[in-house]
Amino acid sequence: MDASRVLSELASREQALDQQIEQARQEAAREIEAAEAEAARIMRDAEEQARQMTAQHAQRLSEETAQIRQQAATQAQSDVQTATARNQQKVGQAVETILRAVLP
Repeated sequence: MDASRVLSELASREQALDQQIEQARQEAAREIEAAEAEAARIMRDAEEQARQMTAQHAQRLSEETAQIRQQAATQAQSDVQTATARNQQKVGQAVETILRAVLP
């Protein structure tokens, strides 16, 4: 085998290796691009889920706040009615006591 033939064979092998390296580089670039797209999709999904969870939490908090206010208003109304009834009874007793003291 002469030197030119050896050099030609080596050049051919180098070219084949360069093509394989380029194909591998392109495949790696496609895989990186696909992974980045998947990561972006996962982030969008996570952000949307976080927004939904925040909205649901705010809704629950609003509902609980309204329920607590309603319970407080109901309890206050009940307390007012109880106090009014007690005061009316005391007024009635006071009037009765005054009438007994004034009228023989």
